[in-house]
Amino acid sequence: MTLLIVGATGTLGRQVARRAIDEGYKVRCLVRSSKKAAFLKEWGAELVSGSFRYPDTLAAALEGVTQVIDASTSRPTDSLSIKQVDWDGKVALIQAAKAAGVERFIFFSILDADKYPEVPLMEIKRCTELFLAESGLNYTILRLAGFMQGLIGQYGIPILEGQPVWVTGESSPIAYMDTQDVAKFAIRALSVPETENQAFPVVGTRAWSAEEIISLCERLSGKEARVTRMPINLLRAVRGFLRFFQWGWNVADRLAFTEVLASGKQLNAPMDEVYRVFGLDREQTTTLESYLQEYFSRIMKKLKELDYEKNKTKKQKSKKTPFKQSSKANSQ
Repeated sequence: MTLLIVGATGTLGRQVARRAIDEGYKVRCLVRSSKKAAFLKEWGAELVSGSFRYPDTLAAALEGVTQVIDASTSRPTDSLSIKQVDWDGKVALIQAAKAAGVERFIFFSILDADKYPEVPLMEIKRCTELFLAESGLNYTILRLAGFMQGLIGQYGIPILEGQPVWVTGESSPIAYMDTQDVAKFAIRALSVPETENQAFPVVGTRAWSAEEIISLCERLSGKEARVTRMPINLLRAVRGFLRFFQWGWNVADRLAFTEVLASGKQLNAPMDEVYRVFGLDREQTTTLESYLQEYFSRIMKKLKELDYEKNKTKKQKSKKTPFKQSSKANSQ
């Protein structure tokens, strides 16, 4: 049995690949760049070149594959649009998987995607869920809220470096989850019959607002955050302006997601039944407090070590300087 992971170099995909390999699965990864995916090969995965841009490459990647986990999504740095990756690409992959006789397809969606039809990514996720359900494949849909890993760049680093932390409108509390925990659910779904042809929320232990996260980061880092609020109407105006230009469509579509983040509505769901079905222990799920505490403890320790080395170098230089000056005085 071979498991194909799509998007394995991403924040979530690499954790899914790591988990699958650790649990003994024969893992194949569809990658655009073998060089960037070299770490996956070192872990024990087989790499196959391919891309959503070239659907013809999917048939070869799916040869002999019995299960697929799709962890791919468009990135801000991609030249491709959200529609090209998250709709056209998914449709091509699902159709190719069906043609290849794949027995199981795991898809990552977004929680409450059906409530935001005006947000391109949410609407595309909703449509992809429907397309997958009608494809005839045995599927499992995992609806996510947000990743803890993303909070480091959004809050942790700016606070440590004294840079502005941007908050949009009335922030929506979000139940963030560690990607390692999300990976547990994805791999477990492959072996639990109850998860077939079902959709489940997969979210963290509680929902956190931007203000709560900032306060936690301040406490753990000992630094005060420079909070800057971006008016939602300004972002809407910028988005509308960008829609006039083809080069701005991708950015405009991404800005649309701020409507979700600034709606004030919680992105959260009950998880008791989900843990029961998957046979996982809630107590082993990483909390946001423990995740950020580990990050800041590691960073603060590193900063102290760097500061110690810096001071040590300064002292060594200061000891050498008087010697050199006295030597010059004696020579005169």
